[in-house]
Amino acid sequence: MTGEGTEHVDVLIVGAGISGVGAAYHLTDQCPEKRFVVLEALESFGGTWLTHRYPGIRSDSDLYTFGYRFKPWVGPPIATAEEIRTYMGEVIEENDLARHIRYQHRIDRATWSSADDRWTLEVTRTDTGEQLTFTCGFLWMCQGYYRHAQGYTPEWPGTDAYTGRIVHPQTWPDDLDHVGKKVIVIGSGATAATLVPAIADDCEHVWLLQRSPTYFWADRNANELVDQLRELEVPDEWIHEIARRKVLRDQGAITQLSFDEPEFLREQLLEGVRNHLGPDYDIDTHFSPKYRPWQQRIAFVPNGDLFAGIREGKVTMVTDEIETFTETGIRTRSGEELTADIVITATGFELSVLGDIEFTIDDEPLDFADTVTYRGMMFTGVPNMVWVFGYFRASWTLRADLIADFVCRLLRHMDAKGVTRVVPALRPEDADMPLLPWVDEENFNPNYLMRSGHLLPKRGPKPEWQHTQDYWAEKDALPAADLDDGCLVYD
Repeated sequence: MTGEGTEHVDVLIVGAGISGVGAAYHLTDQCPEKRFVVLEALESFGGTWLTHRYPGIRSDSDLYTFGYRFKPWVGPPIATAEEIRTYMGEVIEENDLARHIRYQHRIDRATWSSADDRWTLEVTRTDTGEQLTFTCGFLWMCQGYYRHAQGYTPEWPGTDAYTGRIVHPQTWPDDLDHVGKKVIVIGSGATAATLVPAIADDCEHVWLLQRSPTYFWADRNANELVDQLRELEVPDEWIHEIARRKVLRDQGAITQLSFDEPEFLREQLLEGVRNHLGPDYDIDTHFSPKYRPWQQRIAFVPNGDLFAGIREGKVTMVTDEIETFTETGIRTRSGEELTADIVITATGFELSVLGDIEFTIDDEPLDFADTVTYRGMMFTGVPNMVWVFGYFRASWTLRADLIADFVCRLLRHMDAKGVTRVVPALRPEDADMPLLPWVDEENFNPNYLMRSGHLLPKRGPKPEWQHTQDYWAEKDALPAADLDDGCLVYD
């Protein structure tokens, strides 16, 4: 029963980031009869694009595919956080979604009752401290995959002795003044590649200290095809779809090349760096990773801005391990002393499985590591819940849109069958299936997944029981997935 003061909805969406806002749109469009609410712990919408406020924060994916399929993108391919939030705000306004979103609502516990066929969520209003209760028939987890409150920072010797300031980009302080300062940025991924060009002109000098190199790809922050179509006054909706298809075709070809001819692709990427830094620069040391392309994410450098800073002497690459922090900076394993007023640890995320919410199923604590994933979005033994986890090698939003279509189809299917519960379960033919880690390390192995993969559900070798990470296969497979093939049990 629903208690006094408890609010009940058909669908409850967790998070008002790129996935949650998209989910709200698709529910409104495809299941207009469903009552829903979006609960967001932060003070506004945007998720990543609200949390991250460090200088230069921008997308690492092009907006023709990171943008929603239903809302044309009219800006540059690589966009700033402010531009992305403006775009999301337009989606919210144009589709009257604001009335569904509750900000500063943190979910503490989620409890499933099979007797009632519903989830009960205990919620704290972070602005007032008020305790609230929501119930729902279906839970749509759109909170992302990392902790917004803090990033990952390794433990290094000597940090207590360092007299400067240590900052993680994810919690960038408003009072940090880097102008005229010596700065060390630790890390080699997309965050470092974004942050360094944004501060290099203002700093006395920046050292980009990396333990191992990353693959980079530099190009203009423009799309020639889009520019031509705009000159022809083609409607924005057509331009968005044409550009989207062209980008996806090109990305698919590069991804396939990374498996079929990794050495060829590797040389192409390294040659691109040489073209920016010249033949005498030590590319092998600083820009030649040990892994094959796309085994970790390739960082995009719009207009080659990172390389411009290196070429102009404002940024120095250092590829080495940290031996210890010192009073004035960092000493590396090779004995190099780096002196800095500020150290920025662009060292990655802390994986958060389903928002660190305490889950129980019929009073039994739920450990997601004990479950098997259904198509990378549902879990064996967990009723009426979907989790949005996007792509590594393609834009996150591509999968958010595909999953939204699947959820809406599933909800309509349940209504047609007259059932209120759906739960993934291994079929008899799956009983002896080997259970494997969520991600194949040989396929993709970013550090945040390798550190925390033990927290994630298991996968099987069959398509139904894994997160394939292949948009070009899933774009056809998910819409065609048989909802009555025995993987989903209804009641």
